[in-house]
Amino acid sequence: MSAPSSRLFARKSIAQIQRDASSQGLARVLGPWQLLLLGVGCILGAGIYVTTGYAAANFAGPAVLLAFVLAGSACGLTALCYAELASALPLAGSSYSYAYVSIGEVVAFSIGWLILFEYGIAAALLAVGFSGYFMSLLRDFGIVIPPELTTPMVRSIPGPHGMTFVMSRSANALAGLTMVLITFLLAVGVRKSALVNNLMVALKLLVLVIFIVVGVQAIDLDNWTPFIPPNEGGFAYGWEGILRATSLLFFAYVGFETVSSAAAESRNPQKDMAFGILGALFACMLFYIVVSSVLTGIVPYRELGVPDPIALASDYMGHPGIATVIKVGACAGLFSVLLGSNYGQSRLSYAMACDGLLPRMFARIHKRWQTPLSATVVLGTIATVLATLLPITILGDLVTVGTPFAFAIICICLMWLRTKQPDLPRPFRVPLGGIWMRGVWIGFVPTLAAILCVTCALPGVLDIIAQAGRGDVIPACILGAYVIAGAVFYVTYRFRRAH
Repeated sequence: MSAPSSRLFARKSIAQIQRDASSQGLARVLGPWQLLLLGVGCILGAGIYVTTGYAAANFAGPAVLLAFVLAGSACGLTALCYAELASALPLAGSSYSYAYVSIGEVVAFSIGWLILFEYGIAAALLAVGFSGYFMSLLRDFGIVIPPELTTPMVRSIPGPHGMTFVMSRSANALAGLTMVLITFLLAVGVRKSALVNNLMVALKLLVLVIFIVVGVQAIDLDNWTPFIPPNEGGFAYGWEGILRATSLLFFAYVGFETVSSAAAESRNPQKDMAFGILGALFACMLFYIVVSSVLTGIVPYRELGVPDPIALASDYMGHPGIATVIKVGACAGLFSVLLGSNYGQSRLSYAMACDGLLPRMFARIHKRWQTPLSATVVLGTIATVLATLLPITILGDLVTVGTPFAFAIICICLMWLRTKQPDLPRPFRVPLGGIWMRGVWIGFVPTLAAILCVTCALPGVLDIIAQAGRGDVIPACILGAYVIAGAVFYVTYRFRRAH
């Protein structure tokens, strides 16, 4: 095998991983509760405030709560794998670093490239959702922002044959300004952004409890009938729609991956990572199920296809004062998850740059703030442009593609590490064990998690292909162009620069 091709499967040794963990320049300032709140801040946001309405209106109807259960089950099993890996290998980069240790460089780069894309699209989607809630809140005070400053340049128009897209002279400047503020907070230091995140998480949890308590009284049981609407073709309702909604809502849980990205900034990662990852995931799953049930009970599901479904439900309640408070909490919730999403993206790019798989500028640590400043600014700028130009329909289609496949590979990485490094200290271990087959450890939990993750991804991929066949090619073109750009970059840059 030639030298360049052999490097495709080059792996980092465990000793090198441990050296990197002790010599990296990031400040170790995060404790267990900060990690848990970081996870809640990353998870509990778009799934409730943005994508729940889109999933219910277009795919699952009131059965959207079943989609949350299916997606949460897949992510819950995967989170167990992440908790073991994060406790054994406390590094920035998370899934990228785990793949580099086990399967090799080319797979690690592919995972990192895909997750960078997912983080960027998620940040843009969240910024668009935030702008919708903030506009609704301003309207409660009689303030109206001109539509030219709140409407994306690319507009989606539903029709009998699916979505069509037209160009306009407007731009969602409000979403763009939100991204600029998020980028600034992350640039000036993780300690400051963690403090802001903790305050935002506390506020949004309080407001969600208020929404549940008040919303239960406004539920119209007729809105839950039929619970599973009959299929109308393709992925529109029925069990087909539930599976499509599952692929969309898988994104609602992936914030737990950001907690593992924070391992390099955790004071005691071997002890605290499992607490942060698992605690955040299961707390948020309960909130998702309850809030989605209340939401579809208040508003007829076909009317929920808006960027701000919780605001719409709050207006349905008939309590203007409470509705305003709930909208404030929704803004806080989306703001906190925006912090987490962009935090994870900048730390992943930092880890890849340290290995020479991205330009060195992404690995530079600011002397005063101790953050990867260049990575934060560059990636934040890209997300700002996406939030300004693209509608929520395109962003929602793109956000669910790469992460489930990356998660499935991480489950395989765990089994590889158990096979090759059985004596590696693991403060947390995946439960239920496994079996040995021809010298390979096959874990029950990792295997089931990988199968469920792939199953969650397939409806989203098939739907993007079907849309392209109907003439809606923008999501497929964006995804295809990004994948091709990654392949070209890897071939032309990696062979010259990778360590």
